[in-house]
Amino acid sequence: MVKLSRSKLYVALSLMLTVVLFGTLGYRYISGYTWIDALYMTIITMATVGFKEVQPLDDASKVFTIILIVASVFILGFAISVLTEYLLGRSSLQLLKIKKVKNKINSLSNHVVICGYGRNGMQAAERLIAYKRPFVVIEKNKDIIEKHENDILFVEGDANEDSILEEAGISRAKYLITAMPDDAANLFVVLSARQLNQKLFIISRASLATSQKKLFLAGADKVIMPDKIGGDHMASLVVMPDLITFMDKLSMEGVHTTNLEEVAIEDFSDQVDCNSLRDLDLRRRTGCTIIGYIDPDGEYIINPEADLQLLPKSKVIVLGRPEQIQKLNKMFHID
Repeated sequence: MVKLSRSKLYVALSLMLTVVLFGTLGYRYISGYTWIDALYMTIITMATVGFKEVQPLDDASKVFTIILIVASVFILGFAISVLTEYLLGRSSLQLLKIKKVKNKINSLSNHVVICGYGRNGMQAAERLIAYKRPFVVIEKNKDIIEKHENDILFVEGDANEDSILEEAGISRAKYLITAMPDDAANLFVVLSARQLNQKLFIISRASLATSQKKLFLAGADKVIMPDKIGGDHMASLVVMPDLITFMDKLSMEGVHTTNLEEVAIEDFSDQVDCNSLRDLDLRRRTGCTIIGYIDPDGEYIINPEADLQLLPKSKVIVLGRPEQIQKLNKMFHID
């Protein structure tokens, strides 16, 4: 429909220009007007504004004017109708697109809200797409939105405004990633989001070490400093190159390529008797190895003992090749 309206618009504009050219040439050579007077007479004749002609018209000029008026009325009417159709069509399409995006966002729950679609926000979105996790991005740069709106759910606006956060479904969201380059802006978002959803798990970006404490006090659960992580990683490649390269090989790019998996004990308890890690026997069942345990209070145990007692609401971290991880997920119906 849009392509059709656009092609009709081009036809209408071409006809209008043809009439202007036809009128200008006619008055120039039939009536002997200068080029400026000929263009002026053509425009006022087409517009039917009733201004007085530049000089009295002879019979030939009057006949030409009659032809120009008749042609102008039909072509001008056609052009106005096409332009109206085109503008209304684009407006309706835009409204339809906005409504569709709103409906999709309103249907989400336990999703992720990303504030800012810069370098870090884009990387976070790519990882969430790989893991097929639903998310919404809040971005105020219209050019960025128009570039990616076919692939990403966007809310246009300032993430510091409560109404924008609510439009992104903050009250139904499970996670918030605020990845804006300005620490002060991230701080305000964390404060607002924590007030709107007390159960929200908030991850904030920080540029300065002095901002970390403030972000934690504002309600952030995790604070990430990308520049520090990048510097540490590069230095580690100098000190322990093989170990860091091995760690990089533990790919976490997507559901079907990961070498690590985080699994809640509840995912096992309905299918096997799992009082301890030994009871799970994941090595024999799937080939995966348990390398970590997270207790209900969030304490981490690296390389736990086989006799470690498993508590409700705890988690295990397992290591395996992609096919072993897939076997684990399939066996225990882990999403």
